[in-house]
Amino acid sequence: MNKQILTYSAARKFQVCHKAYHNRYLENLVPLEQDDALFLGSIIHECLEVWYKKKATGAEINRLIDEAYSLRDSAERQKRDWHLARAMMKGYCSHYDQEQFEVIETELDFRVPIINPRTGRPSQSFELMGKVDGLVRLGGEYFILEHKTAALITGDYIEKLPMDFQVNLYAIALGRERQIPIAGVIYNVIQKSKIRQRQGETEDQFELRRQDLIRKSKTGKTSAKRQIPESDETFQKRLESVYEAPGMYARETLYLSKADMDRTEQELWEITQEILSSRRRKHWSQNTDSCFRYYAPCMYFPLCRAHDNPNIKENLYTKRPPHSELSVSESRIF
Repeated sequence: MNKQILTYSAARKFQVCHKAYHNRYLENLVPLEQDDALFLGSIIHECLEVWYKKKATGAEINRLIDEAYSLRDSAERQKRDWHLARAMMKGYCSHYDQEQFEVIETELDFRVPIINPRTGRPSQSFELMGKVDGLVRLGGEYFILEHKTAALITGDYIEKLPMDFQVNLYAIALGRERQIPIAGVIYNVIQKSKIRQRQGETEDQFELRRQDLIRKSKTGKTSAKRQIPESDETFQKRLESVYEAPGMYARETLYLSKADMDRTEQELWEITQEILSSRRRKHWSQNTDSCFRYYAPCMYFPLCRAHDNPNIKENLYTKRPPHSELSVSESRIF
């Protein structure tokens, strides 16, 4: 009997909202418009992989970024993220030119049984599959290297890292597959700058501003000059200077306790049982508290609001196999 694949992303989606899980992992629906923030994160992960795996040069990393944002001359969002990715990686490679840890392997795939913590026996329905950013050795111990891009690196962000379900799960899986003890995780965080390229103003915009200043002036004159758009070269240098600051990076080394591992294993098992229960009942409940998490609507909010209207589904969504980043046949995905 072929066991069905469960990933961290799928498990987390089910935890947040059963209906969202159903839409993504059973209906295979994704929005036609891609989440650009997630795309930027994936590009940074890819750049970090070649940096640690091949010790790529700055030119090689820039070439990778250029290929990812091939429409930057005509798409404003692509141009913005192209600038950001280049500056982030240039600053990172300079900031971490020498590492204290030894890189054992990058982008490790794993596929392991999901164990019933009460009986110690493997699930008959599911296997756990995923990909770890890196495995490193520090002070004779093995650690998972986990890359993160964050809108802001704050004390709250760092404080909640020990409760990270994902890395606890990955530590269990990688330790089980490689038969090595995983001592903990090294979080490697890069902050995303919020500065934007100055767009300047058109002749018409300048004339309107100039006339307004003249009206407000006691002399009836103004020395205002038209604001010229910031060149790509000037903006890139300004952005690169932001990434010279150490505060744009964070490293946190956390040890994982047996209690963390046991809690995560129990939680994973409970998720598999709840998924099976939803399948048997053919009921996928909505969590309306998650419709606007992180100040943005859930990707399936338009569909849920329209009560699964087929026109909304056809016009706003397309089908894409789940876990497409992993090497697994569609017939075994769940």
